[in-house]
Amino acid sequence: MALDGIYLSLIKNELSKTLVGSRVDKIHQPSRESLVITLRTQGFGAKKLMISSSAGTARLHFTEREPENPKVPPMFCMLLRKHIGAGKLIAIRQDGFERILFLDFEATDEFGDRVTLTLAVEIMGRCSNILLISQEGRVIDSIKRVSEDMSRVRMILPGISYTLPPRDDRLDPFDFLQDDLHAGLISSKLELSKALIKLFEGISPVVAREAAYFALRGGEKFSDELTEDEFTRLCYFFKDMKEKISSGENVYCLLKDRNGLMKDFSFIKINQYGSLMVTKDFTSPSELLDYFYSERDVLAQTKQRADDLFKLLTSLNERVRRRVSSQKIELEDCKNRDELRIKGDLIMSNLYRLEKGMNEARVENFYEENSPEISIPLDIKLTPSQNAQKYYSEYRKADTADRMLRGLIEKGEEEIKYLESVFDSLSRAQTEGELSEIRDELRSQGYIRSVRSKQKQQKALPPIEYRSPDGFKILSGRNNVQNDRLTLKTADKSDLWFHVKDMTGSHVILILDGLDPTDEAVRAAAAVAAYNSSARNGSNVPVDYTLVKYVKKPSGAKPGMVIYTNQKTLFVTPELGEVEKLLPKKQ
Repeated sequence: MALDGIYLSLIKNELSKTLVGSRVDKIHQPSRESLVITLRTQGFGAKKLMISSSAGTARLHFTEREPENPKVPPMFCMLLRKHIGAGKLIAIRQDGFERILFLDFEATDEFGDRVTLTLAVEIMGRCSNILLISQEGRVIDSIKRVSEDMSRVRMILPGISYTLPPRDDRLDPFDFLQDDLHAGLISSKLELSKALIKLFEGISPVVAREAAYFALRGGEKFSDELTEDEFTRLCYFFKDMKEKISSGENVYCLLKDRNGLMKDFSFIKINQYGSLMVTKDFTSPSELLDYFYSERDVLAQTKQRADDLFKLLTSLNERVRRRVSSQKIELEDCKNRDELRIKGDLIMSNLYRLEKGMNEARVENFYEENSPEISIPLDIKLTPSQNAQKYYSEYRKADTADRMLRGLIEKGEEEIKYLESVFDSLSRAQTEGELSEIRDELRSQGYIRSVRSKQKQQKALPPIEYRSPDGFKILSGRNNVQNDRLTLKTADKSDLWFHVKDMTGSHVILILDGLDPTDEAVRAAAAVAAYNSSARNGSNVPVDYTLVKYVKKPSGAKPGMVIYTNQKTLFVTPELGEVEKLLPKKQ
């Protein structure tokens, strides 16, 4: 996991500088496996400490978030309030680079005596836990109890002596002998990054891969195949990492893919992914962790809440597509309707030759060259004139069906485009407010049943605001309704309007305020339009742009649907890092 022993040591140093000497003010347990402890510090005010023992999000750091707490505190929360409520934090310890932090509290027991109690925070994946340990080294209780049935290696139950998890004998990445490292690499015979994880204590896979990337200059080798130069570069990597951390020159780096999804983080700059990943730097280890896990939780919750909308849109899209496909088949059947009219004409032209009771009429087709003879089926119950009228009637029906089907198919294809545009907006939605606006839009179009609600209507979200490198304001709509409002009401007629060509995406406005647009501003706005569209992962994406005055909304068109003229086309490749730089610092 990315929160390795070295990263945890940096968390320990950060917490120690601020929290040692502080007193516990509040203890909450917002979920089954997490705690938030508020401490009153000297000179730093109140600080909230987030502690999680969840398998996928185990961590410890300062937090600025306000998680919702249950009305009735869980038992472990009540136990902590009893034992360390108002206690004084006197030390934070870590054994080497083990992923365990010990928080020592000076508290008062039920007899009024001062005792030292320890909160052990074990960051170990599925085995992560939070334990309260007595002065005698016994487990008072834990947030997750582990019985003998669950683990024969290490039980965690009230009253038993606390023992450390089994520990491998590994090298200290900041203090090791090169001969020991060399011998370990020779004997491992694994890929270099995997060998480093096995040999060193406290380094995550991303750090091990970065070390191998640096040593091998981007290549791949087994640990026993390193040249002398590559081994020297490997040793230098760890020496340089230690010096940067000691001097405070290291960076806390968050990695995002081109879609903006958070993938990993580290306490050093990561270069191994090249342009495949975008980095975002933070000033402290807690700031990065608080951002990473909070944003990930928000995105997970948003995705969960959006699932019903995704299912609805997928179902609607499939239904409309099936209907349009069926209508196209019917339209194909109408293709030969002129033959019906011709048969009626030929029968009428040969009435003198035909009689009631005939089952076919063999006549010359004067509509074709050389007038070849053709056979026209007749209904024996009808007169020749009635047979002709029957063909005319079938022709009129087919002709009417042709016109109606063309209109229905056109409307159906427009509906498909509209549903795809809502799907695109939904795929980029990151907040509950954005989801709510998309639900309202679908409700207004009749796709979701309207329900009377006593809740106060939410204020409309503003468009996403960007700034071009030379200072021009760029606005991007979050959904179709906002696209209409932005283009038709907010923007001035002399501003520039941008949209990806022949694809779904946001309306983007380059605000000119009477100035002439610069090439840099136009390219930035085009990049924003390409990124906020279904083509965000593409390259050389065509983006149309024109003056707002040339953008019109047809009468009766669905939200977000417009037509435009006098456009120019610019080809851009949307890059997450470049687009993020255009966002204001507080978005």
